[in-house]
Amino acid sequence: MIVAVMAAVAQFFVTINYNMVDYLPDDVQSTQALEVMEAEFTAAVPNTRVMINDVTIQEALLFKEKLAAIDGVSDVIWLDDVMDVKTPLEMADKDMVEAYYQDKKALFSLDIRSGDEVVITDAIYELIGEENAMAGEALDTATSQKMAGNESLYAAALLVPIIIFILVISTTSWVEPIFFLTAIGVSVLINLGTNIFIGEISFVTQSVAPILQLAVSLDYAIFLLHSFAYYRERVEDPEQAMKLAMKKSFPAITASAATTFFGFTALMLMKFEIGSDLGLNLVKGILLSFISVMVFLPALTLCFYKWMDKTQHKNFIPSFKGIGDKVVKMKIPSLIIVFAILVPSFLAQSNTSFTYGLGELPENTRAGSDLVVIEEVFGESTPIVLLVPKGDLVKETELVNELKEVEYVTSVISYVNMIGPVIPPEYLDESITADFFSENYSRIILYTSAGKEGDVPFSLVETVQEKASFYYGDEAFTLGESVTLFDIKNTVKRDNTLVNIMTIVTIAIVLLFTFKSVSIPVVLLITIQSAVWINLSVPYFTDTSLVFVGYLIISTVQLAATVDYAILLTEAYKEHRKEMPALKAIKHTLDEKTFSISISAAILSSVGFILWITSSNPIVGSIGLLLGRGALLAFVMVLCFLPAMLLVLDKFINKTTYKANFYKEK
Repeated sequence: MIVAVMAAVAQFFVTINYNMVDYLPDDVQSTQALEVMEAEFTAAVPNTRVMINDVTIQEALLFKEKLAAIDGVSDVIWLDDVMDVKTPLEMADKDMVEAYYQDKKALFSLDIRSGDEVVITDAIYELIGEENAMAGEALDTATSQKMAGNESLYAAALLVPIIIFILVISTTSWVEPIFFLTAIGVSVLINLGTNIFIGEISFVTQSVAPILQLAVSLDYAIFLLHSFAYYRERVEDPEQAMKLAMKKSFPAITASAATTFFGFTALMLMKFEIGSDLGLNLVKGILLSFISVMVFLPALTLCFYKWMDKTQHKNFIPSFKGIGDKVVKMKIPSLIIVFAILVPSFLAQSNTSFTYGLGELPENTRAGSDLVVIEEVFGESTPIVLLVPKGDLVKETELVNELKEVEYVTSVISYVNMIGPVIPPEYLDESITADFFSENYSRIILYTSAGKEGDVPFSLVETVQEKASFYYGDEAFTLGESVTLFDIKNTVKRDNTLVNIMTIVTIAIVLLFTFKSVSIPVVLLITIQSAVWINLSVPYFTDTSLVFVGYLIISTVQLAATVDYAILLTEAYKEHRKEMPALKAIKHTLDEKTFSISISAAILSSVGFILWITSSNPIVGSIGLLLGRGALLAFVMVLCFLPAMLLVLDKFINKTTYKANFYKEK
């Protein structure tokens, strides 16, 4: 309890990182480009747009000065940076003018300092008022930061009563659920507090890890206290009953924790480090939950077991006796249905369309509605910054001219087309050239109308990179939000295969040692992996995009978290099979274990759906939806498909399991 209190205080000193760029590996192009940019230039990539309504050119210029005066705002770009606004606008290029000014509406691009997004965007809102609009990456980050704390509290406020309700109806004591939640709650607090040694964690980890740890490891506490209640009826001394309960439940808890532990370890192999950040926290959480259940919970229970005795209530759940008969009758239809949809599900989930960023914020937020207003007038605008070696103005002019002709490029800002290649930069004041040149590089800013991500924006990034490479080879660098998302896409696609293979391999090894069988791990993995594929195929069949980080994480998390249901059922079946024929053993197992599995699935599914309902962050929301649906699908597969597989392969399992000792009828 002392450690938990210390950890509860320590968690407030852990930094939360909302910038996905920081989690890209060091060897990708956009990370290297950012390092060059920060070393060479004081100016940054514009990450915010501000639209002011009903202003003249002169009024817009005054607004530009006010925006630039806000602490943390830099590089405010407007029409006067691409042309001389003293000349009549009718004489200028119409498309270029309308990218910045139309219908008396002015659109400014600017950079907001990283780390202070909330304070700076609040200051801009104060300046522009309700009638004007702001949008961009920095505002999305600020909005996510503001929502994260509120949404976590909202999720907890919904989740804890639901979990308590599920636990109350699944036990025979009013206070027993408090023991479960205290044991796991303490380990969650310690896990959050120990992040102080890591320094900072990602916003995905902050939102998902504590709730996921609670849902996945609550089973351990349930196993132990159910076993304790069993021995209390057979042994008079509570301490002796607890010793026997710990001994009896230790293998089941260890096997359950080990599969989850190694499944989450696979996330740590991701090159896109949001996965490894979440993986490390979940692995740490599982370990702490295991220790808490095997050390803290027995001590807590023995101190307060009399409360459990005094608060007994009748069993609210009717007996599941007879469910085995009903399930067994469905064994052939179950096998036919699953094998019929397995191949289409596998193909569908591998052809889903993905998004790689945070996605768009909902329109019921100020940031979401402002984005719609700006895009209705000016369309989408995504800047790409190009850094090329300094010195050859002729080569730079040729590149800029080519870039201006590229489809979806609305304007290009560089020294050669803003000031001119005939004027040597050294003859001009540094205040004029600083935005265009550093000691070693020239900077070119392209404004594009293709959007942040998708086939067209990513194709545009490739085109810009190819043209720059033609002139400058590997010495040219690109950066910007669409470039970052392009690099995230390429990184996570590589991660996907590795993480999925490692998850399956590590869980298979744990199952191999748990069951001492070659066939049982295969049967269990087919069961749960089928549920994963069916779950991930739904977006394809409903024609919706899936956030790739959510897809990648859930394909590991669902397998690691729900394989416990299959372990619980198969362990019981294996024991009963030593004493009775296969059909009788599976019926007996289903009657006995359906209740326990349904409670675990109900808790995990509730956690997922509540994350989905409460989170406005698309990554966290998609993880929640996939987790909620995945837990239900895994429950159905373990209840209907797994028993059918165990029955059909009974003889094969007997031959491929070490010392199976299956019952043989005389």
